[in-house]
Amino acid sequence: MTPHRVDVFATRVHEGDILAGPLVRLACDRHLEDRCRAATKAGHPLGMIFHEAAANHIIEFFESVLRLPDTLDAHGDPVPFLLTPANTFIVGSLFGWKMVDGWRRYREAYIEEGKGNSKTPLAAGIGLYGLTMDGEQAAEIYSVASGIDQARICWLDADRMVEASPDLSALVHRGKDNLAYAATYSWFRPLSKEKRGKSGPRPHIVIFDEMHEYADAVVVNKMRAGTKRRRQPLTIGITNSGYDRTSICWQHHEHSRKMLEGVVDDPRLFAFVCGLDEGDDPLTDRTCHPKANPNLGYIIQQEYLDRQVAHAQHIPSETNTVLRLNFCVWTQARTPAWDMGRWRACGGRVPEAELLGRPCYGGLDLGQTDDFAAWVRLWELADGRLVVKARFWLPQAALTKYPDRPYAEWQRAGLLEVTEGDTTDLDFIEEAILADARQDGVSEIAYDKRFAQQLALHLQGAGLTMIDTPQGFALNESIQSVAKMIADGRLRHGDNLILSWMMDNTVLRTGRYQDVRLDKEAAADKIDGPAALVMANARRIVQPTQPTYQMVVFG
Repeated sequence: MTPHRVDVFATRVHEGDILAGPLVRLACDRHLEDRCRAATKAGHPLGMIFHEAAANHIIEFFESVLRLPDTLDAHGDPVPFLLTPANTFIVGSLFGWKMVDGWRRYREAYIEEGKGNSKTPLAAGIGLYGLTMDGEQAAEIYSVASGIDQARICWLDADRMVEASPDLSALVHRGKDNLAYAATYSWFRPLSKEKRGKSGPRPHIVIFDEMHEYADAVVVNKMRAGTKRRRQPLTIGITNSGYDRTSICWQHHEHSRKMLEGVVDDPRLFAFVCGLDEGDDPLTDRTCHPKANPNLGYIIQQEYLDRQVAHAQHIPSETNTVLRLNFCVWTQARTPAWDMGRWRACGGRVPEAELLGRPCYGGLDLGQTDDFAAWVRLWELADGRLVVKARFWLPQAALTKYPDRPYAEWQRAGLLEVTEGDTTDLDFIEEAILADARQDGVSEIAYDKRFAQQLALHLQGAGLTMIDTPQGFALNESIQSVAKMIADGRLRHGDNLILSWMMDNTVLRTGRYQDVRLDKEAAADKIDGPAALVMANARRIVQPTQPTYQMVVFG
C-alpha cells in the first residue's frame, strides 16, 4: 500500500532525506509516534487516529479546486494550488487527525517559517476550505492581524483564489471585505484589533497573520474565547520570527517548542516551527537554508536567499533583519542554563531501594507569598548517579488568578499540591518537609532566609540541619556542577513535568568575573525548582570527598 503523503514527509525528515530544523524534526517524530500508537491493538491512549480520507479531502481541495491567480499555465489559465511536501504535512495533519468522537484533534496551530514560504496563501486556502467544505453551519472565518490592512492581505489572497477558481466562484459571493457561502450562511472576513466590531465573534477558523507584530494578546484571547460554541474550531498563528521575547508571539513560539520537546503536554496543538540548529551560520553556509525555508526550491528560490545574505554581509544594519525574517532567528540573545535535550535524556526513575542509606540533601525555595514553593531532595548513589525528587505547592488563589496557566491540570495529575487561602500555607509545607526529611534521612537543608527564615527556625527546632544559603552568583559553582551532571547523563529526575518546565524557563546571567546566576526572562516564567535543586547540590559539593564505587560486571 502506498504510504500517505503526510507520512512520507514525516518519514523523510526523520531519516534525514529532507533537511529540517530541530523543531520540525520533532513535529515529524511526534506524527510518526502517534501513528504507531494509534495502530496498536489498544489504539492511541488519547483516542486519536489519523483519517487518511479526511487528509486527502483537503489536499484534493487545494490541488483540484483552488487556483493560484499569480501563475498562469500555457493556456493563460491560473494553475492549481499544488501543495509542497511541507505544506502537505501541515494541512494533512491539521485535518487528518481526529479524536474518538470524530471531531478534529487539533484546535490550535502555530506555524513559523522564513519569509516567502507561502504561509499566507496556504492559510487563505485553509480558510476557504473551512468556509465551504467543513460542514459547519454559520461558520465564521476570520483573517486577523495587528492592523486592518495587514488582515486584508490573507483575505485578499482568498478573494483572488475564489475569483480564479471556477468551482468556488460559482458558490461564493464576493463582496467588500466579505466572502459569503449562502449554502451554510457562512462568511470569511478580515478583522483587526481596532476593527473588531461591537458583537462578539463566534469563529470557526481564525488565521492570526504575522503574530510577531501583535502588541498584546487582546485580539487573540477574544477570538479564542469566541470559539467555545464550535464543535471543532481551529486557530492558526502564522508568522516570521520576531525579536520581542515578551510578546504574545514569543509565548506561542515557546509553548510550541516546549510541547514538541515534551516539556509540556498539549495534544490539541499542532506546531510547525522552522529554525536552525545550534552552530548553523546561514550567512556563510547555504546548506542550512532549507531548515528555515521548507519550501526552498518549490516556492522560494536559492537566488533570493543569496541576495538577502549578501545584503546582511555588506550592510550591517540589515543583518538582524535578514536573520529574523529569512532564517527564523529570534535576534534577541538568550543563554539557556541547561542542555534541555540532555535533561530529557535524564528522565529515568530509580527504585526506592537504591536510595536507602544514601546521602541525601535538601533545597527549599519559598518564593513570594502567593507563588510556588519548591522542595527538592538530592541523593548521591554509590555509582555516581544523582537522583532528584521535587514537590511543589501553590495557594488556591494562584489558580484563580492565573486560569490560563496549566496549574489546575498539574493539580489533577498529582504533580502540584494546592493549599487553601490566598498565600502560601507555611504550616502545611513545614509538616510535609519534616516528614520527608525524617523518612529520607536528609543530612542538610539549604534555604534562603529572605523568604524562609521562620520556617527554617521551626524545622531547625524539630532537629533538622538548616543552612542559610546565599543566592545569585554565590551559587556559581553549584550551577556549573548541575549543568555538568545533566551533560554527563548522571542525573535522574523521574520526568517531573513541573520541574522540567521550570528548568526550561531558566537562563543564565553572567557577572563581571564570568560567574553565573540563575534568572528568568518573564514574570510568568518560574524557576523555583531549579533554584531549590542548585541549593541542595550546593550542600552536596561542600561535603568531604567520599570514595565512590562503580559496579563492574564480568563474564
